[in-house]
Formats: sequence, C-alpha cells, structure tokens
Amino acid sequence: MTNIRLTSSQRELAVRIAGEIVFSEDVGQALRSWRQRFMVSTTELAHYLNISPSVISDYESGRRKSPGIGFVRKVVSALIKIDEERGGRITEPLKRLYTGSEALREAIIDIRDFVEPISVGEFCEKIKAELVVGEEAEFKPLLGYTVVDSIKLVLEVPSSDYLKLYGSTSQRAAIFVRVSTGRSPLVALKAMQAGLGSLKPGLIVLHGAKAVDKLAAIIAKNEGVPLALSKAPTQQELLSMLKSVRPGEALLPPI
Repeated sequence: MTNIRLTSSQRELAVRIAGEIVFSEDVGQALRSWRQRFMVSTTELAHYLNISPSVISDYESGRRKSPGIGFVRKVVSALIKIDEERGGRITEPLKRLYTGSEALREAIIDIRDFVEPISVGEFCEKIKAELVVGEEAEFKPLLGYTVVDSIKLVLEVPSSDYLKLYGSTSQRAAIFVRVSTGRSPLVALKAMQAGLGSLKPGLIVLHGAKAVDKLAAIIAKNEGVPLALSKAPTQQELLSMLKSVRPGEALLPPI
C-alpha cells in the first residue's frame, strides 16, 4: 500500500481516530463510519491506497478478520490526506476540537461546516424550528452548526473551552439538546461573552423545551442572537434533519 506522510498535527489526529476504531466493539463498522463521515467512497479510498475496493468492503462488512493496526493506520492516514486535498474542511475543525477537554468532546454531539452558506430562515425550515427572537435575521447566512448536550456543557465543560464550540467559524447555529426551558444555555452564552467579547453564534436553537423561558428570550434579544425552538419530536429525528441540510457536503463525526 502507499506510504502516506502526515504532518505532526495530522498524525496526532490520526492516532486519536485510529485508537477509537481499534478499541471499538466492531472495528469494521467503525472503519465504515469514519470513511462515510469523511465522505470518501470505497473506490476512492482503495485507489488512494492502491488496493482492491473489495478489500475495504470485506473488512467493513466483517467478511474478513478484523484488520490490524497497520491497516487501520493506513486507512485513517488516507482519509486525512484526501480531506486535505479537498481543503481540510473536516480535519481542520476536528484538530481544534481534539485540543479541547474530554468534557467538551463528550458534550458535542455533532458538528459540521458548510461549503456554501444557508440562510437562518431556510435552516430553521429544514429542521422544523421556529424563530422566537430575531425574526429580522431570517436572511442572515450560516456556515455550519454545532449540536451540544446542554446539561453536559453547563455542568462539565470549562468555560475556557467554549470558544472551541464554534469549530472553524462563529457564523453557525449553536443547537442545544436536552433543554427543559432554555435558560441555562442562554445564561452560558451570556457568561461566554465576558471572555470572548463580541464573538457569538449566528443562531441558537433549543430542542426539548415546550416553550422558551422568558429570561432566555430576553438574553437572546439583548445579545442580538436569533433564537429558535426546534419542533423535532426526538433528538435522533433532529440529527437526521440536520443531515438533510446541504446533503452533498461532508459531515463531521461526533466528538
């Protein structure tokens, strides 16, 4: 197979990903999951590694005995290099996030950057969210989103890691799940401004609350951040809806 050279930061990322694959309960499924998250086909990956696509398919499906660490390392290195050639839209945000605390990685459920912007209004429509504050921002562009477990964020993540929630841009939707009233995430946003100045998300979406807390709405209005309430029945359905936004673009793996 091709000998792939990585930079030091790329190697650090590769070690983390390869470790998650090797220590997963189903190595083949983990390989497939990461390949799909990098939006790389078996044919493209096989061509990059100079092997047959059937080799990759057999490992992913379990038709072959679980691959060794050497093969996993080659696959992960290839995925990272392929993404680099595409502009690094997956690996660059991942490298920033992996420098954060373990608590941050556990709090982030999903994160994604868009190649082309989408308006706040269209984004809300696709995920069945209703703007309750900042309706005038309907045409404001978004360049990505971050889905966060609101309880873990407030209770476990140090404030020094909040900046990393933005990935590669703050012009994104901050989506908080496991929300009861929405007060805690907005209070966290308010506290965030003390250390980050005017840096704030382009949209906040709350999921799990039946209605938006009055104080949360006041904070959003005072901070000038559009606030929306998701009507998705479940968290899983919300995540599925998010994948339909710009479906042809790469999706970052959960951290």
